[in-house]
Amino acid sequence: MTSRVTLVSPAMSPSLRQARFYDDDSIEDLGAARARTATRSLPSSARVVASPGVRCRETAAALGLDAVPVPELAGLDVGRWRGRALQEVGAAEPEAVGHWLTDPGWAEHGGESVRDVCERIGRWLDTAQDTDGRTVAVVEPEVIRAAVVDALGLPASVFWRLDVPPLTVTELSGRAGRWNLRLGRPLGAPEEDYAPEED
Repeated sequence: MTSRVTLVSPAMSPSLRQARFYDDDSIEDLGAARARTATRSLPSSARVVASPGVRCRETAAALGLDAVPVPELAGLDVGRWRGRALQEVGAAEPEAVGHWLTDPGWAEHGGESVRDVCERIGRWLDTAQDTDGRTVAVVEPEVIRAAVVDALGLPASVFWRLDVPPLTVTELSGRAGRWNLRLGRPLGAPEEDYAPEED
């Protein structure tokens, strides 16, 4: 039994553009238009899920997907930093931001640590791997980072070194407790042009 999980990052939103901790803002009109042009580029799937945040639900809708919000796929909880610009927080709490970026176990902002989100998404991937067929998930960038960290058995310290641009696709395929990772398919490119090889 091979399971395939297609992870799609949300369209651009003001918080992404402004390097601001997400506060449930909507996607931009241009991002929604880009998503609408890519509606036929995603595989048909047994299930379609999304992070519960507004930008993921709106991106899924723009892609023509009837996604079910899944609480376990929520983005990283940043506690008291929610809605604030990274530059602002860095100026006010430079040591805290330094710890947050270098120590995967740090969570003194009152939210969730990087290690916690990686473990949470890893548990979700375990259930996805038990599902025969395809899952399409429109999820926050940090959920995609966490999925890659868990799927490849990487140390959580690499989390912030993984860039996830808006409206990109990361594909995982797995069986027997092992995931393969396929990178680089732009959203909008036909899936058959980037069909994963069987191993």
